[in-house]
Amino acid sequence: MSFTDAQIQRYSRHIILPEVGGKGQQKLSRAKALIIGAGGLGSPAGLYLAATGVGTLGLVDGDVVDLSNLQRQILHTTASVGASKVESGRRMLAALNPEITIKTYQENITAANILMFLAEYDIILDGSDNFSTRFLLNDACYFAKRTLISGSIFRFEGQLATIKAHEGYPCYRCLYPEPPPAGLVPNCQEAGVLGVLAGTIGVLQAAEAIKEILGIGETLADRLLIYDALEMKFRKVTRPKDPRCHLCGTHPTITDLSGDYTVSCAL
Repeated sequence: MSFTDAQIQRYSRHIILPEVGGKGQQKLSRAKALIIGAGGLGSPAGLYLAATGVGTLGLVDGDVVDLSNLQRQILHTTASVGASKVESGRRMLAALNPEITIKTYQENITAANILMFLAEYDIILDGSDNFSTRFLLNDACYFAKRTLISGSIFRFEGQLATIKAHEGYPCYRCLYPEPPPAGLVPNCQEAGVLGVLAGTIGVLQAAEAIKEILGIGETLADRLLIYDALEMKFRKVTRPKDPRCHLCGTHPTITDLSGDYTVSCAL
């Protein structure tokens, strides 16, 4: 693949990086990333992956833009209120980089359709806001052998992890074996969230995805990154593999997606 003059100009700051170069930019242009949720995390992640030149971006979200979203969901504008989030997001990403392919799916992922989605993409970014989707994505990516970049936010704290259980690293269930009981953890609507926190974690998700695509840097596959916006403090904690894990342990009890992924509490 050769670059046009316009592409060389657009990606010049990448191409001059020894760790990226022309070959790395070609890897990015061939990559296919799926973003689950075109909201607080999916917005900054999508914008930076589009700007980076990731060749194909998929957006999955069954919701519409609400005025209360705009405090953190920078993929959308006031004029988009009431519109489909994926369509609003497609317009913004296409305006930023018209050279990439953007696919939209105005629906929520389920156990019935998730493997179909994963089959078309190389890397998955979880920008969801509920435990049902989080555990479903973890399990589905394990079976489909896909790398999952997981981000979550709550009030003033964010968490980030790269899940590559299919390569022998711990999965999400190694850290959180089961979802909490319904109603135990309040969602962002009930507890609030600092808008800019979504930007921080979403951008870090994009950075991790780019590193995984290029095969550079240090992976987060065996650790959990925790960010405290009030203290302006980052810390990493070890995320060990659990040999008793129901999914990726030595004697798994979860062998397909036939289980119950319906949990009514949000993260």
